[in-house]
Amino acid sequence: MASVHEIRDPIHVFVRLDDAERRVLDSAPLQRLRHIHQLALTYLVYPGATHKRFEHALGVLELASRIFDVVTNPTNLSDEIRKRLNPLTVPDELQYWRRVVRMAALCHDTGHLPFSHAGEDLLPQDWDHEQLTRLIIHSDEMKDIWKSVTPPLRPCDIEKVAVGPRKAEDLSFSDWEAILAEIIVGDAFGADRIDYLLRDSYHAGVAYGRFDHYRLIDTLRILTPPRSDDLDRSLAPSIGVEEGGIHSVEALMIARYFMYSQVYLHRTRRIYDIHLRDFLKDWLNDSDNMFPTTLDLFLPITDVEVLADLRSAAQDPNRTGHDHAQRITRRNHFKRLYSSNPQDREVNLDAGSALIKALSNQFGNENFRHDSLTHRSYGPDFPVRTQDGRRFSSRAVSEALRNLPSIPLDNIFVDRTIEQEARTWLDKYRQEVIESKEEYSDE
Repeated sequence: MASVHEIRDPIHVFVRLDDAERRVLDSAPLQRLRHIHQLALTYLVYPGATHKRFEHALGVLELASRIFDVVTNPTNLSDEIRKRLNPLTVPDELQYWRRVVRMAALCHDTGHLPFSHAGEDLLPQDWDHEQLTRLIIHSDEMKDIWKSVTPPLRPCDIEKVAVGPRKAEDLSFSDWEAILAEIIVGDAFGADRIDYLLRDSYHAGVAYGRFDHYRLIDTLRILTPPRSDDLDRSLAPSIGVEEGGIHSVEALMIARYFMYSQVYLHRTRRIYDIHLRDFLKDWLNDSDNMFPTTLDLFLPITDVEVLADLRSAAQDPNRTGHDHAQRITRRNHFKRLYSSNPQDREVNLDAGSALIKALSNQFGNENFRHDSLTHRSYGPDFPVRTQDGRRFSSRAVSEALRNLPSIPLDNIFVDRTIEQEARTWLDKYRQEVIESKEEYSDE
């Protein structure tokens, strides 16, 4: 008789697994996630944010299972959807795919680098953590587990559902497979997004990431897009929501906006990520400043190995990466010198770029770091079914989703040893540099 394994979780109370899922959880790639911080060095700003990718994987398993059960419930399916998605009418096949979804949910983050996203740009071109996840799913250890399940699971099915069409463009997805991937990694309300907002908010000790995810999940449906959509748009079914759940979706997107603006893009958190990347480049010097992409070399590297060397480097001026390491361990990080504002952007959209060039020319490039991106928070487009059965675009239904603001991020950080001198120079030349887009020097 199969056993049920219960694991307590601060977000979902209990997460339950069967024997096969427990074997996945006990595998080397999953256990490695116990040593990968979910939010990199965010705990240096929000001390409680020490949680790992391991518990996030369990949370995504729990949420993906709930979403699957809701959207495949016969009472929530239209005749049109039943006809288009054959597994919905074949119980054994439906049970097979439910198991695939659960395994994919567990595995979806196994390819993360040490400190998660902080060092992802230190992979060779065309590589990301999803590519590594795909390799792990097809590794010998994992394939032995897939074969042991009754009926055996196809690794390619787990791979597709774990990473989705955008990260596996070389694979062909059926409408059904695309929907299952959407349950986990969908832009609108995938289990990955729901869990990381709830979990990160809880551990950071902020309220921004909370929303009524119970109501949201209960109102999710498999729907076809509105017929009035542009003619060149696919009419493939996707995950949408009943009209009564639209406010829960709005709450999710607003929670995401505030988590980005207040936590993920926090200026001190960002500069710690930059110092960490600088250290990792030196730390990886023997590997062309890149993380390896072969599993025998990649899987043994976790935050533990990086932190051990980082602490040693911080204490020894002769160690590679000493300067970057001590900025982290001694909280001697660069200070924010400049932050873009609406007035500057009105004059020059690239105000930060113009200023960093001028400052580097005056004081030296090594004394500054530029952190620039535009995080777009516009609401996702998905079908909404009204009480009378009609379907509309979410952006047509929700003004809140149409008008979510972007978060412009354009910061310049400076070495503390020249901070005051740089501020004095910036006060004198800032407006001229922004208006002229030229590099300025006192000479």
